[in-house]
Amino acid sequence: MEIKTVATNRKAYHEYHILETYEAGIQLMGSEVKSIREGNISLKESYVLIRAGEAWLKGAHIASYSHTGIEGHELIRDRKLLLHKKEISRIGSKLAEKGLTAVPTKLYFKGGLIKLELGLAKGKKLHDKRDTKKKRDVERDIQRALSQR
Repeated sequence: MEIKTVATNRKAYHEYHILETYEAGIQLMGSEVKSIREGNISLKESYVLIRAGEAWLKGAHIASYSHTGIEGHELIRDRKLLLHKKEISRIGSKLAEKGLTAVPTKLYFKGGLIKLELGLAKGKKLHDKRDTKKKRDVERDIQRALSQR
């Protein structure tokens, strides 16, 4: 199956250690799907919430579709995530632990369907962020040196 990534949440990888990932479907309106196909989505400030046995995506910004008339969609609204009950209960029990949160990491098309990858994450400390940046800089320098040869 062909996977086409539409949006990634780079901020999530910077702010958190991603411990586990889950794949979820997402309940959308037609104009939202068309807007996502154009790449007009931001996952930067979004997070996942478990409420009444259902998973919800909060804070995701989907821009309005360019060819929509008067009837459009709300730019920021709660969108239901489609997961199995066992997965929802597992994620809910993990979120009850201290210090864990669920953040969307990637939105992509998989066989014509829109899927959201969400990760259970633990917040990074400031020194962890510095270490990550230092490792990335060293790897970039090594790649640059190898490409110049």
